[in-house]
Amino acid sequence: MNPIIAGLVTIVVGVGGCVGYFYLSNLLLDKVIFPARGENISRNINRANAVRPWLFMFPAIFALGLYLVYPVIGSFWRSLYNRAGNEFIGFGNYQALFTSGDFQVAFFNNLLWVLVVPAASTFLGLVIAQLTDRLSWGNIAKSLIFMPMAISFVGASLIWKFVYANDPDIGLINAIRDFFGLGVIDPMLVPFWNNFFLMVILIWIQTGFAMVILSAALRGIPEETVEAAIIDGANPFQIFFRIKVPQIMGTIVVVWTTITILVLKVFDIVYTMTGGEFDTEILPSFMMDYMFRDDGIATAVAFVIMIVVLPVMIWNIVQARRELR
Repeated sequence: MNPIIAGLVTIVVGVGGCVGYFYLSNLLLDKVIFPARGENISRNINRANAVRPWLFMFPAIFALGLYLVYPVIGSFWRSLYNRAGNEFIGFGNYQALFTSGDFQVAFFNNLLWVLVVPAASTFLGLVIAQLTDRLSWGNIAKSLIFMPMAISFVGASLIWKFVYANDPDIGLINAIRDFFGLGVIDPMLVPFWNNFFLMVILIWIQTGFAMVILSAALRGIPEETVEAAIIDGANPFQIFFRIKVPQIMGTIVVVWTTITILVLKVFDIVYTMTGGEFDTEILPSFMMDYMFRDDGIATAVAFVIMIVVLPVMIWNIVQARRELR
């Protein structure tokens, strides 16, 4: 079938199905289940009004259950089986994970990413947002800083491969070392610190996101509070840290947690730069390493990642609700 015709048929069937579902379900609710007639008319109307919102939400709830809840339950159940999937071993895969040295390295590296990347991205975004708001060409600077957000993680990693190249004529780090007469190194082979070199790539990408959100929050601060602080003799640092930052703390927390969730799921950068070698493995790349070798271990890692992400997501939702009150 022609793709255009297939798209039109899909739209007609989808929209028509939704309209038909809502019409028929309302008709069934009002005419059959709780008919608005007889001596119980008022009670039936109240019951129908109580059920109607759930009737309208049922398609969305069903879709979420089918595409989110069911895969989570299925993944957890699969993680309780062996590699072949034909023998129930309980929490054997989880026991194997937490006693594995490679998993411990990946978990520790992920912890480093969670501590460093959100903090650095949020701090740099906040500082840049404040500084660029004072420049006449601040919008141009913001556009340049935000530009990495338009690049895929793989594309950004390839760009930074040139920065980290072990050739002084290409790599920036080795060009600086060569200028000072130091030897050539491969940053990806430096133990422990190679993780931070990888983090720089994600910080470079996410700083633009933090800057845009926090810049909007800073512009929403009432001028009266800033003017009052100036009259009271506050210097620029006191105005920024004691007046502005406390008023946008909710936004800072939301940006922080949003980047944290992204960090816990990042995979592309590590896979492109090192493939998880040289002790740079993180949980998502560790999971992918086992995906085609042992489904049980891979799904166990996926479930561990979900458990780690879940508290951060709940915290993010709570903070967002507080912002709306």
